[in-house]
Amino acid sequence: MFIDCCQKLSYISDRRFSMQTESLAEAIMSQAKSLPEGEPLFAKQLLGLGTRAGIDQALSRLARSGALLRVGRGIYALPVESRFGTRPPETEKLVEAIAQACGETVASHGAAAANALGLTTQVPTRSVFLTSGRSRTLKVGKLTVELQHAPSWQLTLAGKPGGQIVRALAWLGPQRAHELSSLLKLKAPRGAIEEVARARMRLPEWMARQVSDLAA
Repeated sequence: MFIDCCQKLSYISDRRFSMQTESLAEAIMSQAKSLPEGEPLFAKQLLGLGTRAGIDQALSRLARSGALLRVGRGIYALPVESRFGTRPPETEKLVEAIAQACGETVASHGAAAANALGLTTQVPTRSVFLTSGRSRTLKVGKLTVELQHAPSWQLTLAGKPGGQIVRALAWLGPQRAHELSSLLKLKAPRGAIEEVARARMRLPEWMARQVSDLAA
């Protein structure tokens, strides 16, 4: 009789725990769905909903079921619904939102910047961003995204057309950048070279000279 009573109490306890977890999962999904597309969901944001252990367990279950994507430690995102099914959120938008939430500056890698400017036909095979924060990797669906710590000068004019020139030149290096200076002058967006010239005090000497020549 004592054993039966214990089993019954255990069943009731397990059922209550399951209901609490399901309720917590629903609350988490409700908050995730209220966010704009590409906006990350941080475990720390959810601490008002329950204990950290309960939140972590609910997030883990939601990630295993595919309801949420686990992007990094304590970072999740809601898959985007489309007529073709679900897909991960746009990588650049998600990375920028994570960086903003963490107080970091991010920018495209120099290889991607050089390709976007038409200075190389080499298409980057990896998704890499430069960051003022620590180096780490994120997972956006099946795509692995690398965040590489970079010196502050490489993040000059982040998010602006002139910033692409800075990172493209850094990737090319002094000699190759000099060789492609005429092409860069032709391909650069209107006003971008002048934008970099105004910020040349932040750049290495070789690049400041290069930019001064381009702006002349």
